Amino acid sequence: MNIGNAILKINPNAVFTVKGNDIDTCEIEWLENTTPISKEDIKAQIPTVEAEIEQEKLNKETANQSAIDKLKALGLTDEEIEAFRGK
Repeated sequence: MNIGNAILKINPNAVFTVKGNDIDTCEIEWLENTTPISKEDIKAQIPTVEAEIEQEKLNKETANQSAIDKLKALGLTDEEIEAFRGK
């Protein structure tokens, strides 16, 4: 949930619930004396959060391919690599 991730990026200690997936129409309940954050501030943070999520995916894919390349360099076949990976 990018709304929740954006909130936590602004305040890592925030305690809240979010009902809905659209920042313009969602309901945010602030819990445990968490200072409310404006929807405008949350909305401004969402593109950063989405970019970070995409970068994490790319990093994982890159690391996965690097591991495969290293296994091949050790002489493993594609079939052995797939078996090792459980595919």
